[in-house]
Amino acid sequence: MEPVCYIVGACPPGELCFAPGRPALVIAADQGLRHLEAAGIAPDLIVGDFDSLGTVPAGPNVIRHPVEKDDTDMMLAVKTGLSRGCRVFVLYGGVGGRLDHTYANLQTLAYLSDHGARGYLLGDDFVATAWRDGTLAFPAGLGGPVSVFCPGEKAEGVTIEGLYYPLRDGILTSGFPLGVSNQFTGVSARVSVRKGTLLAMWREDPASLLGRL
Repeated sequence: MEPVCYIVGACPPGELCFAPGRPALVIAADQGLRHLEAAGIAPDLIVGDFDSLGTVPAGPNVIRHPVEKDDTDMMLAVKTGLSRGCRVFVLYGGVGGRLDHTYANLQTLAYLSDHGARGYLLGDDFVATAWRDGTLAFPAGLGGPVSVFCPGEKAEGVTIEGLYYPLRDGILTSGFPLGVSNQFTGVSARVSVRKGTLLAMWREDPASLLGRL
């Protein structure tokens, strides 16, 4: 069974929990090291330019990058996990703080979907994920709002089943928020896209989500 790659970023991550029964690769992205240390968790790897951390950690598991770079520290950690064969990613500490970094982390989810992986960005009872040319399934019992966006130019053949507002073979674009504020109805639900990438956001206890990985 391949490991789940857990990446902890600079924002407060809330409670850190792992999927039961799955091996884990834990990566600290720069200042995320502080959160892991506070939780008593030793990361397998420490990645970043360490401008936010304020000091360069010592050890053979440290991967240091220059401050002037194209990638965020979270993206550097994601690329590191991909290079080690991980295809399921859980990103903590990437929501809140600077809005531009939160948006960059949502883009990182799309990057993962483009590279044959699935990423989950977790906040306080908040989950976001992106997927390409496929289906996202939700179990029965979830409640509250769920929104679906198109992070690219166009997503074709979008079908939504089991949510309050269904859709059949629709088109979502990046210029209009047609999929915002749908609702779970207590039954299992599916959101499919025939061509393109979708980004979904909903509220769920992280432990519940991780139990399904």
